[in-house]
Amino acid sequence: MTQTQGSLVRRIIDYAHRADPYPIYAELRKTPVVRDAEGPYIVSTYWEIHGLLHDPRLSSDARNLDPQAASELPEEPEADDPGLPPSFLKLDPPEHDRLRRLATAPFGPPHTPRRLHEMRGELTRIVGELIDGFEGRHRIDLVDHFSYPFPVTVICRLLGVPREDEPRFHAWADALAASLDPGPDAGAGAGADAAERRRITRQARTELATYLSELIEKRRRAPGDDMLSALVSGEGPEGRMSRVELLSTAALLLVAGHETTVNLITNGMLTLLRNPDVLARLRKDPHLVVPLVEELLRFDPPVQMLPQRTPLSEIDIAGVTIPQGASVWLLLASGNRDPQRFPDPDRFDPQRRDNQHLGFGSGIHSCFGAPLARLEAQIALTELARRLDEPRLLEDPPTYRRNAVLRGPRHLPLAFEGLRPNGSPNGSRSRPPNRSPNGSR
Repeated sequence: MTQTQGSLVRRIIDYAHRADPYPIYAELRKTPVVRDAEGPYIVSTYWEIHGLLHDPRLSSDARNLDPQAASELPEEPEADDPGLPPSFLKLDPPEHDRLRRLATAPFGPPHTPRRLHEMRGELTRIVGELIDGFEGRHRIDLVDHFSYPFPVTVICRLLGVPREDEPRFHAWADALAASLDPGPDAGAGAGADAAERRRITRQARTELATYLSELIEKRRRAPGDDMLSALVSGEGPEGRMSRVELLSTAALLLVAGHETTVNLITNGMLTLLRNPDVLARLRKDPHLVVPLVEELLRFDPPVQMLPQRTPLSEIDIAGVTIPQGASVWLLLASGNRDPQRFPDPDRFDPQRRDNQHLGFGSGIHSCFGAPLARLEAQIALTELARRLDEPRLLEDPPTYRRNAVLRGPRHLPLAFEGLRPNGSPNGSRSRPPNRSPNGSR
């Protein structure tokens, strides 16, 4: 089926719907696979998305798009960038598998099975220190004061990136994350034309590649116990990563290592504050956080869609034949709200059974950083629920980032009455003295 009345793509990426895209997704699910008037095939139902994610005929490599489909999409910034080529997320087997094996070796099982477990104490300490920084205030922006600095600090320490360099790659990460968005106003801000978007993205890629090249050479000369040193020296059955493969993998880890977690934590706290009964239950029972984070990944995932897939041969699905080389968009967040898969899907239920969501994708391209993101969100939300006394939203809906793919609030202003002491679940309240409207002493 082809959508001829207006453009579905334009509706999906329209910023006016960013705060609540789910009614549009519900409408789309009436026709599981539909071709938009502007070219892409849009898949919106759970089982069809799940099937395609596990179908070896569906490629993640934009070079497999036919020329007409490629011309209808924003230009890939890495397509002609020899200095920072596509990461393995945008490659197919066998190259994808080789690079993913090398990247995951220093990250966890089977090579370093206790790395994440041993990080739990440090993650808890970082969270505690960030919340301690709220002392003397009764208003914060959760994104600026917590959701962003927490995962950035973690990924810097994991990779061995000096924390003082964070301001340098903040702008680069924003530009590269925005380049994932197929919207017309992504990358350089609202109203930016395509040429300006490409210029900003390429500049960010060039500067990040230069920075990472210098850091990689330092680790080659003087290895540490960080993940970047392990990537530099790591070797598998197929050999080591090349220089450009090291660069693209390090850039992926640096950017993806915090972008999705920022949104997961922020979306999570927003959802909890909209469901105060669940927030109260989490405060009383911290063990609830494990299924709660899984339900957050289903209910309001940080990655809403995968807009860059293409068949290597014809694929018949839900009564529609998608031709070889066509552009395919997989709406993960829509599949997560599919009533054919999840009963009462628009209800937030942390005790939902059989919650095999698509929040981290599925198949060979499932997020290999998912264990760390889960752990970060579990610790962050548990401590925020425990320590913030009477938290409440100051804006609902909040202001959202423009990105339709990596969806989350740009700011989340909160108010609270005080803090409970760090490390004392039933401790007394700590109230800020002489509060002023801007939170200063």
